[in-house]
Amino acid sequence: MSKKRLLAMIFLSATLAATGAIADVSHAPLDAANRDAAGQRDTEDAVIRRLLEQFRTVKISLSQAVAIAEHLHDRSRAADVSFEISGPPIYRVLTVKNERIWENIIDANTGSVTEKETSFSLRELNHEDLGNLIALKSIKQELLDAVRIAEKAAEGNALAGGLIKQDGKLNFVVLIADGDHLKEVMLEPPKIGTDKSARH
Repeated sequence: MSKKRLLAMIFLSATLAATGAIADVSHAPLDAANRDAAGQRDTEDAVIRRLLEQFRTVKISLSQAVAIAEHLHDRSRAADVSFEISGPPIYRVLTVKNERIWENIIDANTGSVTEKETSFSLRELNHEDLGNLIALKSIKQELLDAVRIAEKAAEGNALAGGLIKQDGKLNFVVLIADGDHLKEVMLEPPKIGTDKSARH
């Protein structure tokens, strides 16, 4: 994953949004542009189906993968996690502490760290991602908390989660697998000194 792209699951969100948009015009004549869009939708649907099929078979949950990665660096906090199937199924987890970020690959069946850890400085991030991680310091809720809330609310299992700024607010976004579908749950985390969290 690119150092400058902390939300690996944005691909999935974009896929879902694109699929919805294409569905709205599915009754239009199939000119060349519409045929291309229909082909893209079929490809995206196939990717999601394959992803969900693989996800249903793994032994390690996303929450377990996050806990494993956070334990590699004492008092680090997870900022982003995603389930991936470009090879054997894995979770890609980004954790942060002070001025450092670590990226770890966790085997989704054994829970072991499968590749050499990548580490980089916050200074290497673009302005938006840097701002999100700095804002993480003012939030008392952990990504794991957001994942558990989202799984309960959406009645499914999380396969990706992270921070995103929307309408000027920093939110946790969690993608939930529910049968053959993906659901997006957005939570506004309480800031330090407050006790409320908004769920969307």
